[in-house]
Amino acid sequence: MTAIKRAQIAPQGPELSELVQGYWRLGEWGMSPQERLTFIKKHLEFGITTVDHADIYGGYQCETLFGEALKLEPSLRDSMEIVSKCDIKLVSQSAPERKINHYDTGEAHILQSVDNSLYRLGVDSLDVLLIHRPDCLMDADEVAGAFEKLHTAGKVKHFGVSNFTPSQFNLLQSRLDKPLVTNQVEINPINFDVAHDGTLDLMQQLRVRPMVWSCLGGGEIFSSDSEQAVRLRATLTEIAEELGVTMEQVIYGFVIRHPSQPLPIVGSGKIERVESAVRAMSVELSREQWYRIWVASKGHGVP
Repeated sequence: MTAIKRAQIAPQGPELSELVQGYWRLGEWGMSPQERLTFIKKHLEFGITTVDHADIYGGYQCETLFGEALKLEPSLRDSMEIVSKCDIKLVSQSAPERKINHYDTGEAHILQSVDNSLYRLGVDSLDVLLIHRPDCLMDADEVAGAFEKLHTAGKVKHFGVSNFTPSQFNLLQSRLDKPLVTNQVEINPINFDVAHDGTLDLMQQLRVRPMVWSCLGGGEIFSSDSEQAVRLRATLTEIAEELGVTMEQVIYGFVIRHPSQPLPIVGSGKIERVESAVRAMSVELSREQWYRIWVASKGHGVP
């Protein structure tokens, strides 16, 4: 099996692995610290050196679980790139005063969130920090100020966003001296709106590679009885047979076929599923095969 390649994700961005291991469900995997360490070492062997976190994952617990494993072999930190996210405030036991989940891109919250993430992970810096969700009350100048302080302090090397529209991306970038290095967005055969709303056009224009969450549509493609899911399963099965791969691997092939060169995030804690995703990175869909999936998803032919 060919190891995952590495690539610079933006003209002034970091070098990441072209497949990313996501840890948002780490708390559900039921692993001991040693088992978590073994899992980390295994995906590093595959060449998956980039890991994706967020402060809120697992009710603010997943970064701690990852940090516990990393503490068993601290030298592994030098073999990986850590991405984390902030700005979502959840109602939780640690914040009983909150009445609703909401967003906060204020400077104080960003700075505190990063300090919390570094403490939980047990590391000195993040390779990339993303603003997790667009905040209607985002003051771009204030975010830029927070980013500058974090970079100057050596706590964060690069910055990006997640789920931002092109205008939101451009607004924040207009206030920054250091370019944003990615936009983490949803792409899968059920939902690929970003291929039509200008999001991926902007990424391609800037030569910034997006990161992709929910490549498998949260399992809906495999389990839903909706007309869309039924159409997709039939088409994906046909294409899988044509290529001699699995339906899951065809889906990853659909994601990476876009010319913006997305970096898929694998969310599974089963190493065999991760290995399957590694193999999927060599799947090459023809244009017609890609559009057959488009048609199956939309329920109509191209205009």
